[in-house]
Amino acid sequence: MVRVKPFAAIRPPKNLVTEVAAPPYDVLNSQEALAMAGEKSLLHITKPEIDFQPIAGEHEQRTYDKAVENFKAWKAKGWLVQDSKEKYYVYAQTMGDRTQYGLVLCAHTDDYANGIIKKHELTRKDKEDDRMVHVRIQNANIEPVFFAYKDNEELNAIVAKAAAQEPEYKFVDENHFTHTFWVIEDDAVIRRITEIFTKDIDAFYVADGHHRTAAAARVGAEKKVQNPHHTGNEEYNFFMAVCFPQSHLAIIDYNRVVKDLNGLSKEAFFQALEKDFEIQEKGKEIYHPCGLHNFSMYLEGAWYSLTAKPGRYNDEDPIGVLDVTILSNLVLDKILGIKDLRTDKRIDFVGGIRGLGELSRRVDSGEMKVAFALYPVSMQQLINIADTGNIMPPKTTWFEPKLRSGLAIHSLD
Repeated sequence: MVRVKPFAAIRPPKNLVTEVAAPPYDVLNSQEALAMAGEKSLLHITKPEIDFQPIAGEHEQRTYDKAVENFKAWKAKGWLVQDSKEKYYVYAQTMGDRTQYGLVLCAHTDDYANGIIKKHELTRKDKEDDRMVHVRIQNANIEPVFFAYKDNEELNAIVAKAAAQEPEYKFVDENHFTHTFWVIEDDAVIRRITEIFTKDIDAFYVADGHHRTAAAARVGAEKKVQNPHHTGNEEYNFFMAVCFPQSHLAIIDYNRVVKDLNGLSKEAFFQALEKDFEIQEKGKEIYHPCGLHNFSMYLEGAWYSLTAKPGRYNDEDPIGVLDVTILSNLVLDKILGIKDLRTDKRIDFVGGIRGLGELSRRVDSGEMKVAFALYPVSMQQLINIADTGNIMPPKTTWFEPKLRSGLAIHSLD
């Protein structure tokens, strides 16, 4: 079972939350962050390179020093204030007509090392190293990771009761997503939340934040070695996560655009596709995949439906059944010669939040030759893959909305 604890969050006063809260560090480049960041924005802490003119390098020592300086200044000025006791928090995100409710808590680094916190993506050491630096220099988890867990009726009821109260924060961001935040103060409720996770929740699943999770675990291991009196209960053994029940989450499609047809004419490309797919032309109106193993393709001003023929995939294999695997094996690799999705410069990826119109726009502009849209992966597929110790192909899942940074920070002291 998972190990969790409440924590005394460092967070903005209610009247400052919209000025402090910011998008996560990895959804903005430095120029975008500079344009967005007001005086009190957390971006001065998560992307401190924007405080230099010209913008500094993200990995320069002066940039790291500025991050530490700004974090201290925000606390000294009262723009970030630590709660007086350990608590749990409820964080809700609303996009359109869908709201997902998560518990903000601290997970234990040992659970990651022991495989109780389960991943579905590979991580890169250089990106882990980068996140480790930020945790180490601040001695804090400035931004949370995003976990899922299998539904528990009592936890759902506790969260629903908390969310029926007046929220601590509620605001709408620049993408028109609503963020709502409640504080759980009652000691008996706090104890019960801890008990339920400890007794009834067998795993966390990393939805978003694989590198931050790995970095937090590595910092915890580092501090363990440095402490001759280590017990496993020190604050550095824990890191901040927002944990959502499985039923609240929906994965958005993650689509592909390719620069060329690998030297093939349109006719030869279609002849190659016909060996593994049933093809229907759909015209100029955007066509969305209608189910698993059905793809939409945009080429030379027209949309097409591609349906994988029986026998071309393995429904009994948690990886082989994925549409990203089918497309990679039967089209990207077999026909277009794209062997490594992580490194090939001929392919790019477009999150479904941008809509399929973004695919046709990039093809019509001449930047790309062909686009493919995929039916979204389900949460159950993600859990099946993580439970079996498998790893999804790159760029398979897209979660939206992104967690807002600055609503809570976890100190490792």
